[in-house]
Amino acid sequence: MRNKKRIIAAVLVASTFAFGLTGCGSSKTETADNNATQTEDDANTETTDEADADTGSDLTGSISLAGSTSMEKLCEAMSESFMNKYEGITVTAEYTGSGAGLESLAAGSIDIGNASRGLKDEEKAQGEVENVVAIDGIAVIADKDNKVVDITSDDLGKIYKGEITNWSDLGGEDQSIVVLGREAGSGTRDAFEELLEIKDQCNYAQELDSTGAVLAKVATTPGAIGYVSLDVVDDTVSEVKLNGVEPSEEKIKAGEYMLSRPFVMATKGEISEQNDLVKTWFDYIKSDEGKEVIKNVGLIIPD
Repeated sequence: MRNKKRIIAAVLVASTFAFGLTGCGSSKTETADNNATQTEDDANTETTDEADADTGSDLTGSISLAGSTSMEKLCEAMSESFMNKYEGITVTAEYTGSGAGLESLAAGSIDIGNASRGLKDEEKAQGEVENVVAIDGIAVIADKDNKVVDITSDDLGKIYKGEITNWSDLGGEDQSIVVLGREAGSGTRDAFEELLEIKDQCNYAQELDSTGAVLAKVATTPGAIGYVSLDVVDDTVSEVKLNGVEPSEEKIKAGEYMLSRPFVMATKGEISEQNDLVKTWFDYIKSDEGKEVIKNVGLIIPD
C-alpha cells in the first residue's frame, strides 16, 4: 500500500511539472508574438511618418497665381482642396485675364500665370513655359428662346464678322443677332477667333470682361449669341451645336468638336526649376486627388 501511494505521488509530481513546462512554453510564445506585433507597429509608425514627410506637410509659405477668368472655377476648387491637405501653404489667385496674368509672370510678381490658350512665341521667348493642366471646350450659347440649335463653323464666323446679322438667315425668327464676346486679351476670345480663323475681324456689339458676364448677358438679351467656357454653361441659356456636334468631353477627345483649348498654368522656367511650394502644387495637380478636382469642375484631363 505504501509503495502504491509513492507511485501515485510521483505521477502527480510529474504531471504538475509537465503542466508547468507547457505553461512556461505558452508564455514565451505569447511574449514573442507580442514583441513581433510591437516591432511591426513601430515599423508602420515609421513608414507613416516618412509618408507624411514625403507629402511636404511641413512646408509653409504662399503660392500666387493670376490670369484667365475662365480658369476661376478650376483654381478655386484646386486651391481649396490643396490647402486642406497642405495646411501650411496659402494659395492666392487673381483673375485678370490671360494676357495680364502672363505679363505679371514675366515681371516676376507672381509664381504662376494662368492662360486659357497656348502661349505665344513672344511669351515663350521671355522664358515662360506652357504647362497644360486641363482641356476646356468653348461652348456657343444663345438666349433660351432662340430656335436655332445648330450652326456651321462657317456661318458662326460670318455672324462674328457681321456678314450674317439676322437669325432668319439661319432658319430662326426674324430677329437681329446681338454679337457678344470677350474683351481684348482674353484667352477665350483669342482661342475662339483663332480656331475659327477670324482673328481681328470680329464686329462685337459688346465686349465683356469675364466668362460669367457673357453668360449672364446672353441669358437676358433676346437674339444674343456668345461663347463661354464649357464648364460654366447652365440652364439659363441654350447651348448651340457646331457642325451638328455638341460640345462634350467625348467629342472633344475624339477631335469631333473643334472649339477646345488648353488651360495653362505657366511658369518662368521649367517646373523643376521652381521652389518647393510650386513643385508641390504641380505634383498635387497631377495626383489622383488633383485629377478628381479637374473632373469635378467639368474639365478634361490632358493625356
